[in-house]
Amino acid sequence: MLRTGLVSAPTAAARLFSSASARFASTLVIAEHDGAVLAAGTLNTITAASKLGGNITVLVAGASPKAVADTVSKVKGVSKVVAVEHAGLKGLLTEAVTPVVIAAHKKTPFTHIVAPATTFGKTIIPNIAGKLDVAPISDIIGVKSEDTFVRTLYAGNAIATVQSTDAVKVVSVRTTAFEPAAATGGSAAVESSSDGAVDQTQSVFVGQELVKSDRPELAAAQVIVSGGRALKSKENFKILYDFADKIGAAVGATRAAVEAGYVSNDLQIGQTGKIVAPTLYMAIGISGAIQHLAGMKDSKTIVAINKDPEAPIFQVADFGLVEDLFKAVPELSSKVKAK
Repeated sequence: MLRTGLVSAPTAAARLFSSASARFASTLVIAEHDGAVLAAGTLNTITAASKLGGNITVLVAGASPKAVADTVSKVKGVSKVVAVEHAGLKGLLTEAVTPVVIAAHKKTPFTHIVAPATTFGKTIIPNIAGKLDVAPISDIIGVKSEDTFVRTLYAGNAIATVQSTDAVKVVSVRTTAFEPAAATGGSAAVESSSDGAVDQTQSVFVGQELVKSDRPELAAAQVIVSGGRALKSKENFKILYDFADKIGAAVGATRAAVEAGYVSNDLQIGQTGKIVAPTLYMAIGISGAIQHLAGMKDSKTIVAINKDPEAPIFQVADFGLVEDLFKAVPELSSKVKAK
């Protein structure tokens, strides 16, 4: 059960109970990886898990999880790593991974089961919660205590504090809201396990096609140059690509630009796209719809270029330039030395 709203200041007895429960807390973090490399968001998720108190166990499931499990064992704050190897776990399909998570929980009951709020986490967390008959707590941006969390509502326009009375809290973490855990400094034991029947009756991983680029990966980039529908065509996006390459930035886009066919949907930033929080975010030709702001407003510095002085993007921008992007961007690019 979830309770949403303002939480009153705890009494002394409540604080004592919270302190005692934290000592008995235990968290299972579901690692996301591609079979060889640990996804960066898992480190941020481990940081969130550390705020819950108690031991942190990381589950690494896969067709060949050893390399990733060894990487996780070195992460600071991790108490134990459980590596589950099975050919059916290739691709980390929800239908295959969920029984493994449930089996791990039955063997060692956890107070929390946590995953990053990526495509992977957003798919598997509701499934696990359903199997355990509890309410999932999605996309948290803060941890108040072992049973109380902070998350956004209405595209980030409202902040809710939610309290769960479920025996096990099943949570997805907005990775941009937490710093990554140190990748070194840990020495957790790696335990191999075969618990859990991998379900291959509903779906089988066949393959995937990944977009390859020399630019930084969007979700992990420190600098992002993002464009909107004002660029008017797919060809005009080359202006942003050239500029991004000069400054070593990733390229993003609004949903409107994606739906217009200017760029592929893997570049979409916003409520229905990727959530990013780079050091520098350059919004070029972007009006600032709330759906887009929900995906980038946590950026450290926001620079906006738009010819409309009334564009909502200027309300969240740290620096703004009222100018035609087709004039401003080439001029700006000409003054930058290529990295």
